[in-house]
Amino acid sequence: MAELGLARLYEIQREIHAKYDHLWGGLRPEVGKQQLLWMLAEAGEVADVMKKQGDAAITEAGPARAHFVEEMCDVLMYFTDVLLCYDVSPQEFTQAYLAKHARNLERW
Repeated sequence: MAELGLARLYEIQREIHAKYDHLWGGLRPEVGKQQLLWMLAEAGEVADVMKKQGDAAITEAGPARAHFVEEMCDVLMYFTDVLLCYDVSPQEFTQAYLAKHARNLERW
């Protein structure tokens, strides 16, 4: 199975938003804060799985791991939505990410 790259994540999110634009309000700056708040709510669900299921259950194949991965997918979907709302291209994000990584390598 192929890995998802940022450009593909953008395509996937644009596809679902095209279908539900009338319900969700599209991918524009005015919606960005709302998408970020949904992302944080999903991160809370990830934390809930971690708290209730524990590290051991999440690191082994089974329902706890599947639930953890599903919630992480939700976080990534909303994260991608935020980038799309503010028209951050995959190239712009990649450049900024790599620059930040280079700074972090020299930071401590």
